[in-house]
Amino acid sequence: MNLRRLKYFIKIVDVGSLTQAADILHIAQPALSQQLATLEGEVKQQLLIRTKRGVTPTEAGKILYTHAQVILRQCDQAQSDVDGSALALSGSVSVGLAPGTAAQQLALPLMEEVQRRHPGIVLYFNENFGTTLSELIMNGRMDMAVIYGNREIHGLRFMPLMKEHLCFVCPYPLAKPAKTIILAEVARYDLFLPRIYNIMRKAVDDAFIHAGLAYRVKCEIESQTTLNAALGAGLGCTIMPESAARMMLPAANAWMAKIIDPEVQVSLSFCMSDHLPLSQPAEEVKKILLALMSKRTVDNRPLTLVG
Repeated sequence: MNLRRLKYFIKIVDVGSLTQAADILHIAQPALSQQLATLEGEVKQQLLIRTKRGVTPTEAGKILYTHAQVILRQCDQAQSDVDGSALALSGSVSVGLAPGTAAQQLALPLMEEVQRRHPGIVLYFNENFGTTLSELIMNGRMDMAVIYGNREIHGLRFMPLMKEHLCFVCPYPLAKPAKTIILAEVARYDLFLPRIYNIMRKAVDDAFIHAGLAYRVKCEIESQTTLNAALGAGLGCTIMPESAARMMLPAANAWMAKIIDPEVQVSLSFCMSDHLPLSQPAEEVKKILLALMSKRTVDNRPLTLVG
């Protein structure tokens, strides 16, 4: 397949309009339509459905769109690797950091260390939920991520980094502060939790089910800003990994207590594709990221740069 046609096809799908895509690509619409027709002839499939509102991909078009993104990304990596073989490392590297994790504290140290060692590398940080980040890695649109979970998923490889205790986070007006709390006591409060597909939510559900306890989810929230505001208003409580709980206390006007009897833990893992190779710059960023994470885990204190 012609790489230029794949680029054109991706742009058409992204924009949803042949006319707008032609304007963005600075080519005539008839020429763009011809390139699309040639591509459809090569794959012997209709790739787009034309409507009054624009164009949408067929099932075959959706499959080609995913593969085209991976192909072009690998071509860019190949060119970057070739260019960097005789020069200092350079290129773009994308790193996902699940919000509210210990990994968030790695962003600035990682940025500083990469800039010190390899000023030609440009980092792209994406703070999103684990399911979104893992899908981006699986589709070849992101290099690596640090997320909660350690499941076997086709297309992904997980490397366990550390485990975190889950903690109960409660506004001061709702109860007196404590250092620990049993799970049965947590079940008495109205809780704000993420949706069921979230790894942390699954750990909470499993803990309550195993203990034979019923609990109340007052609202499902996946926005840290909204969660802080809800707790700050004294509307309910939440359960978070220890590092995330500690970070939100000031904004939520709340205290935290480690959940015991039973203790509940979640795994923080490094995630990457199990079949798409990392570029040379991405491999170097991976080494620095894992070194920083190892330093934090061993020291159990604020992050310091690894020399």
